[in-house]
Amino acid sequence: MMAKSMYHYIAQLWRKPYEGPMAELMRERLILWRRGPAVTRVEKPTRLDRARALGYEAKVGFVVVRVRVRKGGLNRPRPNSGRRPKRMGVYGYAPEKPTKLIAEERANRRFPNLEVLGSYYVGEDGMYKYYEVVMVDPHHPSILSDPEISWVANPSQRGRVFRGKTMAGRKMRGLLKSRGLKGTHHYKWKKKQKERELKKRHEASRGARIIAPQEVMENLGYEK
Repeated sequence: MMAKSMYHYIAQLWRKPYEGPMAELMRERLILWRRGPAVTRVEKPTRLDRARALGYEAKVGFVVVRVRVRKGGLNRPRPNSGRRPKRMGVYGYAPEKPTKLIAEERANRRFPNLEVLGSYYVGEDGMYKYYEVVMVDPHHPSILSDPEISWVANPSQRGRVFRGKTMAGRKMRGLLKSRGLKGTHHYKWKKKQKERELKKRHEASRGARIIAPQEVMENLGYEK
């Protein structure tokens, strides 16, 4: 039997972080984090396995930021002037973005010279959720000389978190959802492309024309 790696045991602990040996540690962490600032830089990632999966390396040019985001809906203060209860506008306001993407955007606004690689969950209490965002300096020589991460310096990656290019943004845009192989975007694109080449009816021209067999067309008196 092959030995398990350190990352395997870290992931096992984070499956139930509020139970077992991590319960008291998480309680102490959340008390400190709630008293601290909403966006703060940390020296080392709390979940090393998740940070490494996102591309983090313990070298100059990588930055880890912890962000606090408020949980729940976006209820408004009750207006003083008269309105019908229907028009009060107090309840029913839900954020259009997931809290994970909100955390990434706030981190990038705090450090505008960096680019976001991704983020991961590190805890929550009754009022806030906490995420750690892995960021990269695209202008640092150690990043530019690393072939595995130098793609961040490409101009097309500028402001990637605000254009929905991170995993949280792609999930919000529906690009990570798949109901098997036939539910992927690539499969659908290839299918439609094949229909266009064969000049069959497809979604772009549904009902616009009818493709009839050549023999039927000739019997009706139509020529080629």
